[in-house]
Amino acid sequence: MEEIHRILETIQRTDLRSVLATITQVEGSAYRREGVSMLFLEGGSQIGLLSAGCLEAHLASFVPEMLETGISRSFLFNMQSSEILSWGEEEGCGGVIQVTMEPVHDTLLDHLCTLKHYLDQQIMVMHVKRLGSDGTVTDYAFLTEDLELFGEWRGEFPQALVDMISSKSEPSCTSGMRFVSTIQSDVFVHRYEPQPRLIIFGAGPDSRPLAALAAATGFSVIVSDWRPALCDRRYFPNATSFILGFPEEAIRAIQFSPFDYVVVMTHYFKRDQQLLRLLSDRQLCYLGILGSKRRTERMLSGLQIPMEIHFPVGLAIGAEGPEEIAVSILAELISVRRKNQKQESGSHEAG
Repeated sequence: MEEIHRILETIQRTDLRSVLATITQVEGSAYRREGVSMLFLEGGSQIGLLSAGCLEAHLASFVPEMLETGISRSFLFNMQSSEILSWGEEEGCGGVIQVTMEPVHDTLLDHLCTLKHYLDQQIMVMHVKRLGSDGTVTDYAFLTEDLELFGEWRGEFPQALVDMISSKSEPSCTSGMRFVSTIQSDVFVHRYEPQPRLIIFGAGPDSRPLAALAAATGFSVIVSDWRPALCDRRYFPNATSFILGFPEEAIRAIQFSPFDYVVVMTHYFKRDQQLLRLLSDRQLCYLGILGSKRRTERMLSGLQIPMEIHFPVGLAIGAEGPEEIAVSILAELISVRRKNQKQESGSHEAG
């Protein structure tokens, strides 16, 4: 999952100065793709990764200077040969990677906090950087899916980029560099999506490893159950929130979004069936049901549910026990997320 959510949380709560690094262009293969960010904090701590360890130490060496000067810059790494920044004495990752680093000054900090606000409200945001010939960031802007614009952009913001985010007929905002003819300039474009939420209905013991793994891989986890003895932070220390109540109460308490993943695993047939009925008219990214195929087919009998339901939940890896089942479920969630991202992406020039 994207590290931007952890980065934004860190930026908002720390008093330390920091430098934000973003992969702005990749040619060939690479460990991470365009749009991935990491944060370098003064004192040496870091949030996120841009590579498998090939680039981070080199980039970190420039952080003190950048914090002093306040000037952004870009670095180009050729990973196609056996140079010092590749895999030891063997060939590197096989690609050419451009990384752009920006000191997080007060103005950028304010805009990043605004970005976090929109993402927390489940609103997608497009980010645009214009780079100078020397690799510095000369202008940047954020544009929400509701067309709210903020940032530091000189002159009129290109209509082609507005059309990109509002277009319903073509993929919006593929990450990477693209040429915008109206300003005769290449810009970097990336779409920040809200942090995916995993909503787990059922707080039994087998829910605990799933919640822990999901939180560790970037999901915001909500746990819901009608049993207060189970729906407790002692068992789910990394959960974002808890919803205590029976299915109808719980569903009313949640404002669902197309970014949400839901797993139903209460182990109570009637409760699971009620949850399926209540969820049937929600627009979700993923809906999975724990239990055998025959059990779920009985549960679905007579119900009209337009969305795809994943059952038995998880990838078929022969999982046994709560931990392995959690791995299989999480693997399926990641697979669905990556598939959706590929479907939404596509290369095109902004005119």
